[in-house]
Amino acid sequence: MKKFVSILLIAVALATGAVVALAQDAVGPKIAVLDMAQALLNSDVAQGVEEELQSETSEDQAKVRNLAQEAQVLQEQLQADAEVMSESEQRRIIGEIQELQNQYQFLVQKIQTLSQERMQQFQQTYAPNLVQAISEVVEEEGFDIVLRSESALYFSNIFDITAKVTAKLNEQ
Repeated sequence: MKKFVSILLIAVALATGAVVALAQDAVGPKIAVLDMAQALLNSDVAQGVEEELQSETSEDQAKVRNLAQEAQVLQEQLQADAEVMSESEQRRIIGEIQELQNQYQFLVQKIQTLSQERMQQFQQTYAPNLVQAISEVVEEEGFDIVLRSESALYFSNIFDITAKVTAKLNEQ
């Protein structure tokens, strides 16, 4: 009986080893991960749109910085001289600070809205190019599955094809 159990264990071990060897020899699906937005935004065309947007909004951005500095100077003045200022002078400075904050918020909102509109327009315009670039990379590399990076909990950088897709976009 002991001999039978030993032979059975050896047979099971050999069978298990054969299954493991077969599993290791089998080639599974070739999987890739892609951050579509990053691939598109890293492209040369996107960089050009970004530079154009920066140029277009540079005046407003300078105004935003100036408004922030003015408000900070007034705030520091109010804090430093509050004890010797009259109540009406304090109210005047507080009113000026609030007006500067309103202008600041308006300009920041204007810049953000313009930026969002341009990027959305860019993404809609170049979505077909992105799809084509993805298709070319998938075909060239022979991928069976391409997952969005946002949907993967974890992946190694060796699966990331974002840079390859960006390179294909730049070739177009």
